[in-house]
Order: sequence, then C-alpha cells, then structure tokens
Amino acid sequence: MHADLDTLLITVYCMADDLLPCKPNNARRRVTDAEVVTLCVAQAIMGIPEDPRFLARAKKELRHLFPLVPQQPGFYKRRRRLADTIEQLIGIFAAECPGAHDDLVLVDSTPVECGRSVETTRRSALGPWCAYGYCASHSRLFWGMRLHTAFGADGTPRAWALAPANLGEREMASSLLASTLCGGEAVIGDKGYAGREFEADVAGLGATLFRPARRDEPGRGPHLAPIRQRIESIYRTRKDLLTLERHGARTIEGLRVRVASRLLALAAGVYVNWWLGRPTRSLVAFVA
Repeated sequence: MHADLDTLLITVYCMADDLLPCKPNNARRRVTDAEVVTLCVAQAIMGIPEDPRFLARAKKELRHLFPLVPQQPGFYKRRRRLADTIEQLIGIFAAECPGAHDDLVLVDSTPVECGRSVETTRRSALGPWCAYGYCASHSRLFWGMRLHTAFGADGTPRAWALAPANLGEREMASSLLASTLCGGEAVIGDKGYAGREFEADVAGLGATLFRPARRDEPGRGPHLAPIRQRIESIYRTRKDLLTLERHGARTIEGLRVRVASRLLALAAGVYVNWWLGRPTRSLVAFVA
C-alpha cells in the first residue's frame, strides 16, 4: 500500500473521531472537532506555521478531504481547546507502536526558542514561562523553553514535557522516565545526563543508564555513536520536516498545542509506517 499524506490524515481522523464524544452542540458545527485535530496534524506535516497561509493552502490542496475549512479565528480557538485531546492521541498512537514497549529508551532535549530581542523578552506573553539557556549544538544562549523527551528507538514518543530553558536536563529526565519505564530498560543519553544522583534515580526505576564518558572521566565509555545518531535523526525530523523551531506561538497555550501537534504527527507517522512495513522514522513519504 502506498503511504502518502492522505493515508496519514485519514488515520488520524478515524482515531480522533472514535475518541471524541458526540457533543450536542457539535452537530451545529460545519467542521467537527476530529477534522480540526486532523488539520493540526496536516499543518505540522506540511510545515506551514502561519495559520492564514496554511488554511489557504488547505482550501486548495486538501479540498478532497476537507470540503469545509474553518476561518483563522475559529481554527485558533478550537485548536487551543483541543490541546488535551491532541496530547491524548499522542499516547494512543504511541501505545500501538513497538517502540512503546522497547527495552531501549532514548532521552534528550532540544531548545524551543521563543524570542531574540530584549523587547520581546520583556513584553512577550510567554515571559513567565521562559528563561535564558545555553544551546551546546549552536554554542550560544537562547531565550525560551526546552522540550524534554523520551523516545523509543523507532521514533515513538513515550514521554515529553516543556520546561524553562534554565531547568536542568537531569531533573526533567527523571520525571519523564518515572512515567514511562517499567523496569529492565536501557536508557541512552548524552554527556549532559552525567551525575550520580540521576544514575541512582534511573537505577531506582529498574533501568540502566548508558552515556558517553566526559573528558574528566577515565576511559572512553561505551560506543554509542550509532544509537546517538538515531536521536539526532528524530530531532532533525521535528526541527526540519515538522518545523519545531518555527512554531509561531505567542502564548503558553499556543506553544503547548503547537508542540503537541508536531508530536502527534510524528507518532501517527511512526504508526502508519510500522503497519505498512516502512522505515518508521521516515516521514518523507507524507511530505513529498
């Protein structure tokens, strides 16, 4: 079977339609909640952060799936109200993928920049939740939040959380792993997860932490380059194909639902690829 954007969106719509209850006032709406959720995934997978431009494209390119497309104000308000549903769908799709039960768990975090000018940091509605942090991959400071994640080796999102950029990776990883580990797993992280307290937390959950050795530690540590490459591939998918760095959010509610929409697109893509026997982490077929 050929996997394309239509296949992905139909799968998301069917899952959302089964999950969402039939509300009495939903009958008066010309666009259902399940269609709004599916449009959120379409926006993420098509890489169009701006709502007006995406809705204009959807009216032309997705007319066969969505005879009616909501106006920008209605789409914005309903997407924000459906944040809990989108997050619930991430868990439903992830639970159906093999990566949700894999013995290998990958942990990492990535910057979610929310502004650059000093005036933005003072006046932005995201100010109470953002902070300055350091991005090692770009060797610079940034203002915003960090997305902390735990993934299966096939790209399945098992747990995630947004936190201020100055919050420690190890503290956030401990809380994420506590919600997803069952015991006996191998946790793979980078040098930023070095620390006796964090290693003790992981051991207390019945798992084992593996990471590269730091410069001040003897030996070279385990050879994790091939597995670490998977983490970089997953994050590249979210930053490049799913435009995580161009989220376009101006409020904490908008940031939450926009990040969740991108994770739902990733989880649904892994789910569809797995059922079709395709490489699970490849979303190129859905965006080409």
